[in-house]
Amino acid sequence: MQAHAPSCAGVIRTDASTVHIAFVRPGAHELYAQGREDFLSPATCLSVGFDLRACLDAATTSVAPRCRIAVPTGISIQPQSPDVAGLLYSRSGLGARDGLTVAQGVGVIDPDYTGEILVILLNTSDEERRVQRGDRIAQLVFQPIVRPRWQETPSLQTTKRGPGGFGHTGKQ
Repeated sequence: MQAHAPSCAGVIRTDASTVHIAFVRPGAHELYAQGREDFLSPATCLSVGFDLRACLDAATTSVAPRCRIAVPTGISIQPQSPDVAGLLYSRSGLGARDGLTVAQGVGVIDPDYTGEILVILLNTSDEERRVQRGDRIAQLVFQPIVRPRWQETPSLQTTKRGPGGFGHTGKQ
C-alpha cells in the first residue's frame, strides 16, 4: 500500500463541489482510509486522479490474456453538483508495465449513478495477470460537464481546417 500523501495546503485549491462517498463492501473503508480522514487522497499535490483500489472478496483474482474482468472498488459516489461527472482512466504504469487497462478506454460515472463503481479491466498482454485486494487499478477524475443548447444551422462557418479528418492537421 502507498504511503500517505503529503499535505497540499496552499498548493492547489479544492473545488467547492462536494462528492458523497459510500463504502459498500466489507473492508472498503479500511482500503481507502489507511489511517487518514481524506479517503481518496491524490498521490501528490498536483495529481489529477484519485486511485481506485480492487476491493475483492478473495485475496487475488486473475485476468486471462486478452480477456476482461469486472473489478469492484467497494465505493459508490454521488457528486452534489449535476454538472460534475466522474471519469475512470487507466493507471499509466499498470497499462504500460502489465497491459491492464480500463476496457472501454474511459469509464463515465454520471452524476445520477449511485451504484458501486466497477472497473472493467482488460488484459492486453499475452500472459495471465493477477490483481490483489487493495491494488490500485484505475484513476478517478472529476470534470465539469457542459450541456449545450443545440441550434440547427444550414451550414457551419468555414475554417482553415474545414472537414479534413484524421491526420489532416499534419499536412501543411
